[in-house]
Formats: sequence, C-alpha cells, structure tokens
Amino acid sequence: MRDSQSRTYKEAGVDIEAGYEAVARIQKHIQATMPQNMAFDSAGFGGMLPLDVRAMSQPCIISSTDGVGTKLKIAFLLDKHDTVGIDCVAMCVNDVLCVGAMPINFLDYIACGKNYPARIEEIVKGITAGCQQAAIPLVGGETAEMPGFYPEDEYDLAGFCNGLVDRPNVLDKNTVNAGDAVIAIGSSGVHSNGFSLVRKIFQISDLSVLRQSYAELGGQTLGETLLTPTKIYVRSVGKLLERKLVKSLAHITGGGFYENIPRSLPAGHGVVVNRAALRVLPIFSLIQKVGNISTHDMFNTFNMGVGMTAIVAPENVPAVLASLSESGETAYKLGRVAESETLVEFE
Repeated sequence: MRDSQSRTYKEAGVDIEAGYEAVARIQKHIQATMPQNMAFDSAGFGGMLPLDVRAMSQPCIISSTDGVGTKLKIAFLLDKHDTVGIDCVAMCVNDVLCVGAMPINFLDYIACGKNYPARIEEIVKGITAGCQQAAIPLVGGETAEMPGFYPEDEYDLAGFCNGLVDRPNVLDKNTVNAGDAVIAIGSSGVHSNGFSLVRKIFQISDLSVLRQSYAELGGQTLGETLLTPTKIYVRSVGKLLERKLVKSLAHITGGGFYENIPRSLPAGHGVVVNRAALRVLPIFSLIQKVGNISTHDMFNTFNMGVGMTAIVAPENVPAVLASLSESGETAYKLGRVAESETLVEFE
C-alpha cells in the first residue's frame, strides 16, 4: 500500500490515488508491447531500450512528435477513447518512415482535467494497439491531471517516437528524377488532420450529428467514419525500405497533397497526378458536397484517400505494387515526376 496521499492536493482537484490506479490498469497493456527480453518498470524515471547497432556504419536516431488534434472532440462526444491512441502512434511512426527509418519506441503524454482511471486505460489500450501494429514497445509516458486548465471530461494526447536508420540508408529526395513513378498508398479515412474544418462543416456540437447515417458512407454513421483510426504503414512500407525499392516517401497529413508531396521532391521538380487513377474515399466527397469546398482546398487540407506516396523508379513499380498488395495495402500508380516549377499538377 502506498503512503503517498494528499487530502489538500485532492481538494485542489488532483487525485494522486486515481493516478496510481490508472498506472496499475495500464501496465498489462504496456507489457503487451514489450519484446520478450524486456519488462516494463513503472517505477523508473525514463524509458530504456537496448539497441544492437553493430551492423550499422553510422546509426542515426530519427525523432518525431505529434498529437491527435481536434479529432479528440469526436471521441469526447461519442465517449469512445480506445482508438485515438492509434492515431497518436500513427502520426509519429509514419513520419519517421519518410526519412527511411524504422520506429523503435514510443512514449505518450496524456493531459486531462480529471483523471478517470478507466478512461486512461481505454486511451492507453489504443496507444498500445498502435504500438503493436508498428511492432514497437511503449517504453514510457506521463499522465498529467490539470484541473482548471482542461475541462473535467476532456484531455489532450501527444506522442513521441524514435526511429533508427543507418546513415547510408536515409532516403534522399535528390535521387528522384523526372519520369519516376508516384505510388499512392491508400488511407483509412480522414486520419487525424482537417478536423477543425470537418467539425465546422457538419456543425458537430452534439451526438445527433454523429449518429446520422449516410448512403455515401455505406450506411455507417458519420461518427464511426470520422473516428476510424489513422493507418499505420510500418510493416508494409518497412518491407519496401528493407528492399531499397523507394527513393522518397511523403506522409499525407495536414496540408494535403500540396504541402506534403513536394517535401519528397528535389528542387525544380513536381508531380503530375492522374486524376482518373485517384481513388477518392466517399467521406471526402461527402465533406466537399456538404461544405461546398473547392477541389483545390480539398487537396490542400485532406489526404483524399492517399495516406502516403512513394516515389520509385519505373522499373520497380511492379515489385512495389506487389509487395504493398501482399501487405494488405490498397496501392496504385498515381502519377509521375516531371521537371516543373508547378509542384502538384492534375491531368
């Protein structure tokens, strides 16, 4: 039994004992992410991960941090908290992939107005599910109860990820040439970007809007569709990296095509997107119709059904598509690289 108790701190809104209960609840979920030779120690002040880099000439750590954003507002209304952790993991691990690194660990930060241990457990279940999809351990985290800063029934969620890559294997966008192919790797939906606009368009302020079903969504409710977790590409794209089949990658997050794809291109080059090849998911067509949004703004805000793009040499296209298909991904040739000052062009 712990001796650490504070009646006065509890009266100020911080329940230390609830924190202990939350830690006890989440340990089994965290342990499920650990390799067999590792054990989770909740008493430590930092997460430890042993690394074997003997096969690398210049091992480099690649770090990324991100959050879930206002998608959390959907989770609050639906009182469903076991999937947003997947989003948090995805936003970080997908980014380190784009450098050519494989993620090796994850940490989380949960800040809340009131610590409800059962809810914290649900959030961490989602985080650990994401870690298992990415094949990485959750090596640490922090839950901060902050009364007066956050409303009692709300929280924020952020994550931190490290990746590891040998310096010669870092993806170099300067290897990209005109004529290279742009491969689309399908998204699972809106992922974790653009939700401030989505909430405004549908005027989401209560459950009634989220419970509406739409024929365009195959009978799913709007809430179910919007809360679909972000896709994690570690296993599928990791196989491409291992086989050195890609020249550069782009994670299509906030800013959509126009901001993210150019980050994978050398100066003086752009991509020409084949509009007929593009497989736009129904949720985006619905968003555009209800919000009366221009096509440009849609592609400058959302992923439009493309979670990542890979630029590959033409001769590698069949192998890349076959590998992604075997990994369960929806993948297809989206367009080509061209010498151009127009960074993203549709034809």
